[in-house]
Amino acid sequence: MNIDGTTAERLHRYGPYTLLGIAVLMAALSSGVVGMTATDRYAAAALAAAAVVLQTWWDRTRQRPSPGRAARLYYVLRTVLGFALCWCNPFFSVYAVVGYFDAGTLLPRRFVRAGLMCTAVTMAGAQSGSGLPPASLTGWAAFGALFVLHSGLAIFFGNAGAREEEKARRQKETISELELANARLEQALAENATLHAQLLLQAREAGVADERRRLAAEIHDTLAQGLAGIIAQLQAGTSTADPALAREHLDRAAGLARHSLGEARRSVHNLVPAALEDDDLPGALKKTVAGWTERTGVRAQFTVTGTVEPLHDEVGATLLRIAEEALTNAARHAGATRAGVTLSYMGDEITLDVRDDGCGFDPAAPTPHSGTGGFGLGGMRARAERIAGTVEIETEPGRGTAVSARVPLVRPPDGT
Repeated sequence: MNIDGTTAERLHRYGPYTLLGIAVLMAALSSGVVGMTATDRYAAAALAAAAVVLQTWWDRTRQRPSPGRAARLYYVLRTVLGFALCWCNPFFSVYAVVGYFDAGTLLPRRFVRAGLMCTAVTMAGAQSGSGLPPASLTGWAAFGALFVLHSGLAIFFGNAGAREEEKARRQKETISELELANARLEQALAENATLHAQLLLQAREAGVADERRRLAAEIHDTLAQGLAGIIAQLQAGTSTADPALAREHLDRAAGLARHSLGEARRSVHNLVPAALEDDDLPGALKKTVAGWTERTGVRAQFTVTGTVEPLHDEVGATLLRIAEEALTNAARHAGATRAGVTLSYMGDEITLDVRDDGCGFDPAAPTPHSGTGGFGLGGMRARAERIAGTVEIETEPGRGTAVSARVPLVRPPDGT
């Protein structure tokens, strides 16, 4: 995704301060839970202060004409501080994750992958559930699985980012050529050339904005949920003394990692979800509900009404993603004990209803699932609106939640 210069400048300037502040707060609140000693607290305070001093120095240094060596030194010192802070408390990984974001701008091209791998080690150790260094064989296994996941995702999206930069460069060159041609045409038809340039710019911005929203929603619906499931399985594996049960949790985590990586590739290339490759929408939803029940232990029932008809890929993908998001919310936020998913074919329309008996929420209050990026309920509505559909939410505190998506029944282009 492309980020404009002003936003990137603010992100690089204020992002580390913000993430460090959040990490310090989370570490302070969790110090008793993770077992921080007095020495750990003093060390974390000193390291956090050093991180602030380092960031202040870099904010002044990066304004210089050629801060190349200083940039490399800043990245190395910040990575070391992030690793040391995570050693004191895993929640400092909130600060250490910044190493993924600016490795490409701070390090020479040949050292970018090494920088990403160092950050991957820190993140894997912090998220393995047993801290750094791992205290058991299961902890080492969890660390290894998370490191493989983090390093694979870092390399994959690093390569994808490089391809996007090359594509953006070519687009920029093409736009420059078009602007030169428009400038020549403007000599004869000034008003028409100006209007043409404005329409071209608006169309490009609309396309970039739409692709940005699509990728953001896909990352939320695939990678974010996949990583959450992996962490849950790994934490469950590290909390049990039964080797067979721990192995089962690790196998599930590995399966989720492979699935998430596949979905990431499909998201970049804008392909239909893997679940719809071999099954129609009812079959994919049935497997999704069954898999969700197995992972969460929450009883769920899937029902189909009406005459099943073939659907356009976009319609099937939209309804599948909405169902996945609604079920994720039911397990993560609602504390549900039962859920039901109903797919109804109704002539020229198709509806998807997802109900749970969870805690519910006040619809007039801020959306409870939007604190981490706003792709929860708002994302479901945006997906439906892209294909001229709607999403309605019926809920109240203590009375469960019902999500109803209604979209046009669009058949495949070949009419089959």
